[in-house]
Amino acid sequence: MSYLDDVGNDIRRRVPPELLPDGDLDLLFRLYALLALAKGNGIDAADVHDAWAVWIQQHDPDHAALKPFDALSPDARVADQPFVEAIRAVAASVGRGCQSPTSWR
Repeated sequence: MSYLDDVGNDIRRRVPPELLPDGDLDLLFRLYALLALAKGNGIDAADVHDAWAVWIQQHDPDHAALKPFDALSPDARVADQPFVEAIRAVAASVGRGCQSPTSWR
């Protein structure tokens, strides 16, 4: 397990289980870890959606929400917010800017 898995698992623990999509979520939460490390508290729902789009394209390339964030319905946009909050919480918990916390190396 890598530091990306550690960060991703920390994010996953902060998301209510009923909001998690079905399937193998390891890649999805590694992508969310990348967002936490690269953008920290500066991430937004569009970033989360883009990471999810990378993941869903491998699992369901015809998914109705596989489109740019701005093309989503308001309800679909709101669905990304709990993930935004979880990623921001993890980024804030280590007090980081844009570099990887040494505790995860």
